Amino acid sequence: MVDLARIGADRAVRELSGWSAVAGRDAIAKTFVFGDFDAAFAFMARVALMAAKMDHHPEWSNIYNRVEVVLATHDAGGVTSQDVQMARFMDLLVGS
Repeated sequence: MVDLARIGADRAVRELSGWSAVAGRDAIAKTFVFGDFDAAFAFMARVALMAAKMDHHPEWSNIYNRVEVVLATHDAGGVTSQDVQMARFMDLLVGS
């Protein structure tokens, strides 16, 4: 069973590089910029496969080479260790 205990955005951003707390809610965000649309879409495809495996899906949008991501665990009403795990996976994919 997955631990859905809230850890909060402030704690999460202290553990992560380049992520920030979202104003007005317990969530974290980061914008990833790629060389082109193909690279951005490939990133999203790899994250989607992990999200399905984790049963934990990001809020995101894509405009050409940019992917804006917001992470929060809706069932917990805020940021959990699952969000940190997903953020670390995304960072690993881009080498940050």
